[in-house]
Amino acid sequence: MKIRVLVIEDHPTIAQNIADFLDEDRFELDFARDGLGGLHLALTQSWDVIVLDLMLPGMDGITLCSRLRQEAKDTTPILMLTARDTLDDKLEGFRVGTDDYLTKPFALEELEVRIAALAQRQRQGGHDELRAGDVVLHQGRREVRRAGQAVELGPTAYQILVELLRAHPNVVSRQDLERAIWDDEPPLSDALRVHVASLRKALDKPFDMPMIETIHGVGFRLRTFS
Repeated sequence: MKIRVLVIEDHPTIAQNIADFLDEDRFELDFARDGLGGLHLALTQSWDVIVLDLMLPGMDGITLCSRLRQEAKDTTPILMLTARDTLDDKLEGFRVGTDDYLTKPFALEELEVRIAALAQRQRQGGHDELRAGDVVLHQGRREVRRAGQAVELGPTAYQILVELLRAHPNVVSRQDLERAIWDDEPPLSDALRVHVASLRKALDKPFDMPMIETIHGVGFRLRTFS
C-alpha cells in the first residue's frame, strides 16, 4: 500500500525536489502552497503523513497544526519543516502537536526515512486506541466495542471503521476508502457499498442511534451524540 503524503510547502523548488525524489511506486503525493489550502486538503482527504512547512502564506504551520489537533481532532502524523532551529521553536511545534521536526536545509534521504517511520508507526498502532462517541477500537488487539458491547467485524469492515475513526469527525471519501482497502486495484463491483452495509449491520443495527452517515456524492463519516 502506498504511503499517502500531503506536502504543505510554499517554496516551489523544495516542493518539486520532494516530488522528484520520492518514488511514485511507494508514495502518493499531493501539494498545497499556502496554509488555508493545506488545511482544506488535510481535512477533506485521508493521509498517512502531513509534511508541513512552518512559514506559510495565509496561515502559518503552527496555527495550522493547532487547528488540526485542537479543533478537528485530527491525529495524522505531522512532520514539520522549518528554517528555525532554536529549541523554543521546536518546543512550540511539539506543544501544538507536531510529531517530528526537520530543519532546512535537509537531506531528501532523511525526509524519506522520517516519513516512512511516521507512516509505519501510525499503521501499526501509534495511536492504538481510536474513539468516537461510545465506540472504542483497540488496534493492537483488533477489538471493537460500542457502549461496552463487543462488535464482531470482518477484515474489510474493520478497516473501514479504522479509517472513519481516524478521520472523525470529518468525511472520508469513497475514493479514499477504496484506496485504503484495495490500494490501486479496487474491485470492479460495488464492493465498498456491500462492506459498509456489513459494518452498519454490526455497529448500528443493535443500537438505537446509527453512527455511520452517508454524505451523498462524497463518502461517509461517523456522527456522535451528546
